[in-house]
Amino acid sequence: MDKVIHINQVCLPENYTGFFFMDLYQRSPETFIVAEENGEIVGYIMCRIETGFPSFRTLEIPKTGHIISVAVLPDYRKRGIGQALIVTALQAMTHHKARECYLEVRVSNVPAVNLYKKLGFKIARTAKGYYANGENAYMMTKSLPLDG
Repeated sequence: MDKVIHINQVCLPENYTGFFFMDLYQRSPETFIVAEENGEIVGYIMCRIETGFPSFRTLEIPKTGHIISVAVLPDYRKRGIGQALIVTALQAMTHHKARECYLEVRVSNVPAVNLYKKLGFKIARTAKGYYANGENAYMMTKSLPLDG
């Protein structure tokens, strides 16, 4: 877990407490994934499965995947690691019967926005002043297959 926290601190301005990382891992270990190269952790994705209110028609409790954070160390970028992490997490969300996935991303993070679009995410809305420094975020969503 220390290496994941280190990658978060190196790569992203949003840093979380060790408790937050452990809580996400314990709640959704299938969607807390690391990428390794030569035995070294070089990237991670952490997500959670969120539940809504039951449908009165079906009594089904809707589930949604939420990508909280994705990061790959700078020396390992542009190798498909981030894409592989996201695809693997989306598959795990589908197995949990999540019907949609969403995430927030800085509007200035063009490489990430382009990757998410390539993977089928669409910009649902812009959250004004979402980040601590006042930067806006895109909320992006993607429908997941029903046959998980």
